Amino acid sequence: MLNENLKLNSNVFEPSKLEQIPTRDGFGHGLVDAGQADQKVVALCADLAESTRAHWFREKFPERYVELGVAEQNLATVASGMASYGKIPFIMSYATFSPGRSNEQVRTTIAINDVPVKIVGCHAGLSVGPDGATHQALEDIALMRVLPNMTVIVPSDAEEAYKATLAIAKSGKPAYIRLGRDKAPVFMTKETPFEIGKAQILYKSKNPQVVIVACGALVHNSLLAAHELEKEGLGTAVVNMATIKPFDKSILPFIKEIGALVSAEEHQVAGGLGSAFSEEMAKFFPVPQEFIGVHDRYGQTGNTKELFAEYGLDTQHIKLAVKKVFKRKNGAR
Repeated sequence: MLNENLKLNSNVFEPSKLEQIPTRDGFGHGLVDAGQADQKVVALCADLAESTRAHWFREKFPERYVELGVAEQNLATVASGMASYGKIPFIMSYATFSPGRSNEQVRTTIAINDVPVKIVGCHAGLSVGPDGATHQALEDIALMRVLPNMTVIVPSDAEEAYKATLAIAKSGKPAYIRLGRDKAPVFMTKETPFEIGKAQILYKSKNPQVVIVACGALVHNSLLAAHELEKEGLGTAVVNMATIKPFDKSILPFIKEIGALVSAEEHQVAGGLGSAFSEEMAKFFPVPQEFIGVHDRYGQTGNTKELFAEYGLDTQHIKLAVKKVFKRKNGAR
């Protein structure tokens, strides 16, 4: 059953009835409202204002918008300087370029100095589709997660992206927010709470045997898988792990109690959400775990549906992973 306290969209299991909006749109509206609430918020972009939805901020606050051109390293260093003088800079580009191309500048000028620059990586993951491997950032969570002082957030839909944008604007810390290009189901509502560093149990059957933890686009896929599995007699729980870092350790006893885990992310399995969980659980109570994600491969050209099937990120592959880890939990190999 759905967690009623979260007030999720009642059509969550009927994608055809859900509004389809890219997470980058939620960010764009959130950035405008963050700028309205605090004059210290500024936006810097690398010649991708429309693609990143920074143009909405530019139209509203032209005096607080800076266009730096295709120069992502400069984007990071200029923003770090502005943050040192009291501004709250948001820097926008494709994730494969920022933080991908600008990783050293992000590390040296933003993370080491612990200044509140907000790095917005758009068009992340396989869902960039036709742009192909060079533009499909599949390593960015890992890059940002290893940096001390850095908050890492992967919203599951446009509504959560909006709330996450407002939250990081107020956090006073460096932050990375990962956004998709493609339209995605909006299943959260305005009343659904969001808090940096807080995991959410979105779904829990009467007798859950496996926990699915997911972030980004794979949260909705996990909910669909859980709903189908319950009809087949296998109970699950679904956890939305929008914040990858700081890691919410309070969810670990819940996983220990159930005793089996599937992690699901649109990212390399190395260094991402699944790695974060395995690192924490290995210290206290390892449980059988299956990893849904990209397994040591680069992306390729295709539409989102094709790519998710090819790389094992769709609902059917999540169901197979749940069944596999359930068998392992019960002694099968």
